[in-house]
Order: sequence, then structure tokens, then C-alpha cells
Amino acid sequence: MTFSDFLSLVVDYTWGLPLVLLLMGGGLYLLFVSRFLPLLGFKHALDLVFGKYKHKNEDKADGQISHFQGLTNALAATIGLGNIAGVAVAISQGGPGAIFWMWIAALIGMNTKFFECSLAVMFRGQNYLGEVHGGPMFVIEKALPKKFRPFAIMFAVCGLVGTMALFQTNQLSAYMLDQYETPKLATGIVSSIFVAIVLLGGIKRISSVTSKLVPVMCVIYVLACLTIIFINFESVPAVFSSIFTEAFTGRSAFGAAAGIGVIQVLKIGVKRAGFSNEAGIGTAPMAHSNVKTNEPISEGFVAMLGPFMDTIVVCTMTALAILTSVDYQNLGDVTGIVMTTKAFEATLPGVGTHILGVAILLFSFSTMVGMANYNEKCWNYIFKGRFIFNRYVFIFWFCLTLVYGAISTPTDVINILDIGYGFMAIPNMFATIYLATKVKSKLQDYMKAYLS
Repeated sequence: MTFSDFLSLVVDYTWGLPLVLLLMGGGLYLLFVSRFLPLLGFKHALDLVFGKYKHKNEDKADGQISHFQGLTNALAATIGLGNIAGVAVAISQGGPGAIFWMWIAALIGMNTKFFECSLAVMFRGQNYLGEVHGGPMFVIEKALPKKFRPFAIMFAVCGLVGTMALFQTNQLSAYMLDQYETPKLATGIVSSIFVAIVLLGGIKRISSVTSKLVPVMCVIYVLACLTIIFINFESVPAVFSSIFTEAFTGRSAFGAAAGIGVIQVLKIGVKRAGFSNEAGIGTAPMAHSNVKTNEPISEGFVAMLGPFMDTIVVCTMTALAILTSVDYQNLGDVTGIVMTTKAFEATLPGVGTHILGVAILLFSFSTMVGMANYNEKCWNYIFKGRFIFNRYVFIFWFCLTLVYGAISTPTDVINILDIGYGFMAIPNMFATIYLATKVKSKLQDYMKAYLS
């Protein structure tokens, strides 16, 4: 058995029906607990992000960054090549129907992120330098009985795998080789140098970079996709029809009965939604936990915007751009970033590739920085600065993984990350469900105090 075969086997077991049920079923349980109240606070979330609403004495609260920076930090890691290339992977693996299940997973995920990010602020801890930090590992350590402490270690160890930015350098290097004949190794090295420079500046530089990159990249990419969709507008109704129809009929490509096909399409949609917006995985709480606030529920509302912007908006733009521009079934083995590139070339010949290139550069670099922030928090939780495991060793480690991702095969990279995400989701969802009633109690108090 080759290494690639082994990874594929592990992914099949990791992302089996039990994990899908944990993410979707657990998410539905959280919806039941919250009675959809977080989703009703959408406008309040926007007011918090744009500074139209502030709580008393918030400036004196623990934390290092603003609500807006917390959201852009999280979006820097989630809105990335998963939205450009990951959607193409979902379509190639599960057809248009996979997009429908990405939507469903995202809507459920909005509520899930509300819970997990509220908990991350409620049960914040400190790293070995005394800085305020949080995430599922701190929630498990501080809020769950001691017998569950191994779950905290499990999350942090798996987080070192799941939050590697392998997919970003892999797809960026594939694009640069395909369009500009740039060697993959060169792309990996340049990417690692850029990320190292940002990381050396700490959390404030990371927040500064992401708060500038994220809005710009989103506007450029969404406008480009809207242009493609407008040009191919006559195809849009048929595309939406195929998304809804194939979500419940499955695809004949699976060579199985329709029911089995539907299950496969659902699993692909949930998996790719998890890779895209990371709801339930436990990454976003690590970004939102740094926010300067004395109201944990407020950051839960802000975090809820992530899956909406990431999957409902940006992923949908990519899916419509691809499905209205090319026949994905007749592209052979083409998938990922190359499939999206062909869609842009087909509708915007001559300029589409370069517009996409700008978006790819911004998306990939912002996600590398966002993922590095997550990876470092897992690293610090495990090693706590002991012996030689200081910050410079971490930066060297993370940058080395960027080079590895650039020269690896796309399938291996996706499988490695899917394995990491799968095993991160288990302790995170367990802790979130276990502590859901604590969040509900805080939510009710918050609604009475600020939204009644």
C-alpha cells in the first residue's frame, strides 16, 4: 500500500457517516437549544463588526484585537482557496448537488460557530507568555471535567496537521506553473518567506495584514464572479435546478443506487463545507478568542457571519461561475484551481486568468497567515515554550510545511487536511454540545440586556 492509498483509506474512515452525523446532527441539536435566536441577531452582528454598537467598558476588557479584526482573522483562514479550488473539488467529486449540502451545512454552521466562539471567549486562557488566548483546547481544559483533558491534547495535536496551509501553496503552485511556468518549489519558497515576515510581527501584525487583505480580495473576486454570472445569465436557472435536483438524486458516476449516491453527495458537501467555512472544526474559536470584549456572546454573534460570507456568498459565486461557464463532466481529470481557471478563461478570455491570478495570490497568502495563527496556538498549547520549541522553531516548521504543500500532489494534500480536520471536529463538537446549555443561559441574559 502506498502512502497515498493509506491517506485515502484513513479519510474514508475518518469522514464516515458518524462524523457527518456529529457535525450535522450536533449542529441541529444546537439549533434546537438556541431556538434560532442567534440567527435572528444577524443585524446586531453587523453593528458589532462595524463599530456601530459597543458595550460598556469594552476598551478595558481582556484581548488584543477588535471585533472587525477578529472576524477578518477568521475569514483570512476560511475565505481562501477552499472557496476557489475547494468548490471545484466538490463539483468534480459530487456534482452540482454537493453545493446544496454545502449551503445546508453552512446555515447550520452559522449557529454552531455562534456556540463554539462564545465558549472560546467564556473560557479563555493564557499561553506560556501570559498572553490571552483561547480555543477548544482551553475550553476543554477549563470547563470540562478533568477526565476529558486528553481531548484538549487531541485537538491541539490534530490542529498541527489540520491547520497546515498545504492546500494554499499546493493550488497556488499549480496555478503559477500552469499559467506562468513558475517551478512549484520556487512558489513554495517565496510563500514561506512572506509568511515568515508576517509571523515575526506577532498577532498585531497578523491582524493588520488580514484586516487589509480580506476586504480587498473579497470585493475583487466577487465582482469577477458576478461579471461571469451576468454574461452567462441565461444558464443560471438551469444551474440552480441541477443543484437542487442532484442533491436528492445523487450522481450516476457513483455507479450505485440513487440512495447511496445521495449519501455520498451529502458527505462530500459537508466535508467541503467543513474545509471551506470550518464550522464545528474548532479553528475559528482560536481567532475570535483574541477579541477585546467583556461579552462572550457578542463575539458569538460576530463569528456567526463567517459561514454566511464564506459559503453562502463566496462559494456560491464560484459554483455559479464554474457551472455556467464549462461542462465540468467533460474536463477529464481537471479539478481544483485549474477547473476554476478554465471557467474564467471561457467567459473572460485574455483577462479572466489574470483577474483570477490576483484573487488567488490574495486568497492564498491571507489564508497562509490565518492558518499560521491557528497552528501556532496549537503548537504553544502543546510545547508551552519548553526547551528548543520557541517561536523561531515554530516559524521554521510552518514555513517548511508550505514548501512541502507546494510540491505534493493535490489528492495527498486534501487527504492530509481532511484527516486533521476530522479529528479536530470530534473533541470540539463534543465540548460544544456538552456546554451548550451554558451558552444558552448567557444568550438569554444577553438578549434581555441588549436586544430586548
